[in-house]
This record gives sequence, C-alpha cells and structure tokens, in this order.
Amino acid sequence: MRRVITYGTFDLLHYGHIRLLQRCKAQGDYLVVALSTDEFNAGKGKKSYFSWDDRKNMLEAIRYVDLVIPENTWEQKRTDIEKYHIDTFVMGDDWEGKFDDLKDLCDVVYLPRTPEISTTKIKGDLGQ
Repeated sequence: MRRVITYGTFDLLHYGHIRLLQRCKAQGDYLVVALSTDEFNAGKGKKSYFSWDDRKNMLEAIRYVDLVIPENTWEQKRTDIEKYHIDTFVMGDDWEGKFDDLKDLCDVVYLPRTPEISTTKIKGDLGQ
C-alpha cells in the first residue's frame, strides 16, 4: 500500500481543493491530510473562516481522504512521514523546491494548482 501525505489549511473548501485531494490520492492508495490548526495558522498571521474541527469534518467527508491529522508546526513533516509510513509527500507547485530536503525519506511531488480558484481569490471577491 502506497501512502501519501499533503498539508494545508483547506479553508473555504472549493473545487481546487477537491482536485488537489483527488490528484494526491491518485499518487497512492491511502491519503493522509495534515490540516493546519487554528493556533498554527495564527502563528503564520492567518485566520481561517472555519474552525479546525469544522475543516476536519469537511475533509473527512471527502472520499479521497483517509485520515486527517493536525499540523501544529513546520518541523513536524519528517516525524509525520516516519510515523505514518509515507511513500509520497505532495504539495502544490507554489511550494516547488521548498520540501526537497524530504527526498531522503520519500518521494516529493509538486502538483500544479488550479489556476482560476483559491481561498485568497474567494476572500478578495467577497471583499474580505
């Protein structure tokens, strides 16, 4: 069984998120999503519209997602890869090259984003 992991906030869930999760799942058999906690987001200067629990419940309802875990720190990725026996680490291509240091543990894949949609764009369009 090939295990895949991705990380994100997944706030204001939209079709770009769904496509990303679908393409992540296509990289293997079991998809772990590390979901940024509200506290971790606050440390990055971000605030989600939906709480961590609500975002977790939405992700768990998506058929491509097998397990949702909390992302509490930038540094936990190596530990997560080992703990969950991850074969492939996947991120959007806006992170290209940023996680190449993980290649000694697993495959690292950067997938193209869905260009016409993002949470930032939705918030901007809504005047937030």
